[in-house]
Amino acid sequence: MKLPETPDTEKRGTSLFTSLASSPRRVRVIHYCSWATAHEPVTALLAAQSEEALRARVAKPDDPALLAMARLDRDWHVENARVFSAMRHPAIDFLPAYVVGATGLQALTEAQIPQGEEWWLVAIAQHPQHFANVAGALFGFLRQRGVRICFYTYDEASRMMPCFRAIAPHLDILIHDESPLDAAGAAALRPDCRVIHRSWVANVEPFSTAWMEAPEERILFLGSQMGVTPHRRRQIDFLQRRFRDRFFAIHDHSLQMSERHLLARRFKVSVCPEGRKFGVPTMQATHTDRPFWSGCLGLVPVSENSVSGCRLDALHREKLILRYAYGDLTELGAACERGLAMPNPERRRIYDHFNRHETVGAVVANTIAGS
Repeated sequence: MKLPETPDTEKRGTSLFTSLASSPRRVRVIHYCSWATAHEPVTALLAAQSEEALRARVAKPDDPALLAMARLDRDWHVENARVFSAMRHPAIDFLPAYVVGATGLQALTEAQIPQGEEWWLVAIAQHPQHFANVAGALFGFLRQRGVRICFYTYDEASRMMPCFRAIAPHLDILIHDESPLDAAGAAALRPDCRVIHRSWVANVEPFSTAWMEAPEERILFLGSQMGVTPHRRRQIDFLQRRFRDRFFAIHDHSLQMSERHLLARRFKVSVCPEGRKFGVPTMQATHTDRPFWSGCLGLVPVSENSVSGCRLDALHREKLILRYAYGDLTELGAACERGLAMPNPERRRIYDHFNRHETVGAVVANTIAGS
């Protein structure tokens, strides 16, 4: 008896069902962005970043200081959207990403998920508080319609964000700071919610800044909007005296995202003074993103370490950052000297690690892939 012909897929050793099962998941990320309005592709948001649009969003558009801060805030948040639109993972086919702002949430609730697509709403920081009066109901409705929800809070939202308990039952992924969750907030999570303790990372597209073999032997001090506090002034004055023209300080949020890559050639070391020391209650046990995007640029991160424990300690033990004790100028100077003397293989190891493992896109993509 003649056997029936074997389909081509089986002749190649792969059944049709195996082929379908091994196909990558088709995932579309929708990022809640405070500078977005409509539910629209990220490309539309990037194309709409005009000065006129910025001024329309600022309460006092004739105030230069307020306008400058708004420009930098928009810059940072829009960069997150850009990074989410560039995510990659071997098990996932990431479709073109979307953004949604507060005024576009209604359109998101009415959007139809095409067959074969998986939609994830990604919110960061404490942005759910922007629509706190409906946050729980909104997340619940979206999840009923098949939208999965990832909340990457960076900090201690379970303890400090008032609407956390309202949204907690609807989360598929919670990426929180390193400290234990608030007990009531943790109890509100579903048993199948994936919880990861991992705070700030870099909003950088991995390897988007080329590796520099021979940057200038200089040190950059990366401050924040806290300005020149007495504690920071002591550090700046000390480093200025010790390193003279090899030292440059930024003490506010004056650096645009589009300019970060320029630092890779001009500096070898970055001092990130708020390793884990903030004056605002919601940030006292966390740290900034500066050590992380500095490492992605190829700079050697030098970070203050004023609170024991947490992930910065692990990075220090693995020789991926250099640290100094809070207020210890002698240790600060020695760490900067070690950074300037660091040979290229060690610098390259830092650059590779931060680009592969310490960016928001890599963390979210890997977490979605495991969910």
